[in-house]
Amino acid sequence: MANKLMQAGEVVSQLRDGMTIGIGGWGPRRKPMALVRELLRSPVKDLTVVAYGGADVGMLCAAGKVRKLVFAFVSLDFIPLEPYFRMARQSGKLDVMEIDEGMLMLGLKAAGMRIPFIPTSIGLGTDVLRHNPEIAVIGSPYDGRDWVAMPALPLDVALLHADRADARGVCQIKGPDLYMDHLFARAASQTYVSCDELVESSYFESEEEARHVHWERSETTGVVHAPCGAHPSSCAPLYGFDVAHFKAYAASAKDPEGWQQYYARYVAPGEEAYLASVGGADAVRALPLPVF
Repeated sequence: MANKLMQAGEVVSQLRDGMTIGIGGWGPRRKPMALVRELLRSPVKDLTVVAYGGADVGMLCAAGKVRKLVFAFVSLDFIPLEPYFRMARQSGKLDVMEIDEGMLMLGLKAAGMRIPFIPTSIGLGTDVLRHNPEIAVIGSPYDGRDWVAMPALPLDVALLHADRADARGVCQIKGPDLYMDHLFARAASQTYVSCDELVESSYFESEEEARHVHWERSETTGVVHAPCGAHPSSCAPLYGFDVAHFKAYAASAKDPEGWQQYYARYVAPGEEAYLASVGGADAVRALPLPVF
C-alpha cells in the first residue's frame, strides 16, 4: 500500500499561484487550520478559494492571497461576519461568486461527478442570478420548466481536516456533521487531509470505525498528522472551537496593525510554537463542544 504521509510544508510546496483551492469544514468548525497557517507562511498567491468560510478565508484575505472567492457565507458563527473577510469584501479587493449554500454543494457534486452542471430550482427568482450572470437558466426538455444550471466547481486542490487517518489515506470523521468534506475530496484533482490522530490501518477493520469513513482513500493524495490542527475551529467530538481566541482575533481587525501582530504571534513561529501559545494540546482538547 502507498504511504501518503506528508509534512504540511510538503503539501504547500505542491501549490502554485492561481490555483483553485477548496477548503473543507464549515464556518468555525473542522477547518484545516494547520494547513492554512502553512499556506499563510508561503509565497503562494492569486488563489481562487471555494469554501463555506470561516477564519480560513479571513486569514487568507488578510494576507492578500485571495484573488477570487466562491462562497455561501464567511462567518465565525457567534461573530456573524468574519472581520478580515468583511474588510476585504467591503474594500472591493475580491472577485466573488456569492451563492446559496445548496448551490455550492451542487457545484462540488457536479465536479465530483465530472459533469458540467446540475439542474436545480435553488436560486430561481433570487438576486443570486442577478449578481452571477455566468450562471445560466435552462429549459427542461421534459416539462418546459426553467431550472438553474449550477455549474461544476472543479478544484485543483482540496484541504480538509479529519479526526483520524492512516498512512494509506483512509480518513475518519466522527463529528455530528460531515458538512461537504466528501464532496470537496471528490471535486479536487489533489486532496490533502490533516488529522488529529494518526492510526494503524487495522483501526478501520471494525464496522463501527469504518462506517465513519466518508470518501475513498483513492481520493486522498496526502495525509498530514497535525494534532489539534483544526484549532481555533472545532473538531467534534475531540474539542470545541476556541471562543476566547476567536474574540481576540476578531478584535485585532479593529487595529490597522492587527493582522501583522496576529501573524507575528500565532502564524510566523510555526505550528509547535502556535500550539504552545494557545495553551497546548490539553487546553485545546478541554474546549467545550458547541451546543445547538
